[in-house]
Amino acid sequence: LPAGSLQLTLYQYKTCPFCSKVRAFLDYHGLPYEIVEVNPIMRREIKFSSYRKVPILLANAGSPLQLNDSSVIISAIKTYLISRRNSLEEIVSFYPPVKTVTEKGKEVLEYENKYWLMLDEKETKRVYPVKEVRVEEMKWRKWADDWLVHLISPNVYRTPKEALASFDYIVREGKFGTLEGLFAKYVGAVAMFFVSKRLKKRHQLRDDVREDLYEAVNEWVKAVGKNRLFMGGNQPNLADLAVYGVLRVMEGLEAFDDMMVHTNIQPWYQRMEEVIPKTGI
Repeated sequence: LPAGSLQLTLYQYKTCPFCSKVRAFLDYHGLPYEIVEVNPIMRREIKFSSYRKVPILLANAGSPLQLNDSSVIISAIKTYLISRRNSLEEIVSFYPPVKTVTEKGKEVLEYENKYWLMLDEKETKRVYPVKEVRVEEMKWRKWADDWLVHLISPNVYRTPKEALASFDYIVREGKFGTLEGLFAKYVGAVAMFFVSKRLKKRHQLRDDVREDLYEAVNEWVKAVGKNRLFMGGNQPNLADLAVYGVLRVMEGLEAFDDMMVHTNIQPWYQRMEEVIPKTGI
């Protein structure tokens, strides 16, 4: 892209796996962006938005736009990088939010086509030479959102000690005032230790949640296979970037070290680290 033709601002929590996915995507594609770290308690930084989750990406490619949902952000920007037929505004309109109601009666927004790149036939064949490549990428992007991401909290808050270490990292890397930070570290650690137990039950995880993490990670490695550097072949595709983005939020924590020792993920993970610039992380 010509310098300055796409101005991006990412509103995030640094330790959020969905935000980490977006950063991995932007960094891999060499797209410059500004980061606004959001205070997770007050969230004043996103008071302009009726959408109250992160990540939020403000994108300006001639006119300002707000993109919500990590997978929508990635699909829309990737489509924009490949296709020159449509403006970013038109591309974003292809991902309309649909209101749905959960079993508990809570109204949520869903983006049913968020794993699709909105390309014409010629562009699709250039990016996905065979249909199976596209199907595989979409399947594993969805897997990262629907399964892998739900293994993070139960693992990083598995014990009181791990919960405290995780919140020490969250407070250190996040945007907290001094008193807010102390409160978040100790009260948050206790709260998330118990929340992790609820999440474990909700997602029907084993007593030792590490086993679910190890199984999921090895399932991913098996899907990549021995004959490919990445699922995308010689370069990562959007599934590689999603899985890497989710897993790296555990770096520096006991769960991450255990994963590296007890699974086959390390060679692939190191290859990902080599191809993704560290800027913006």
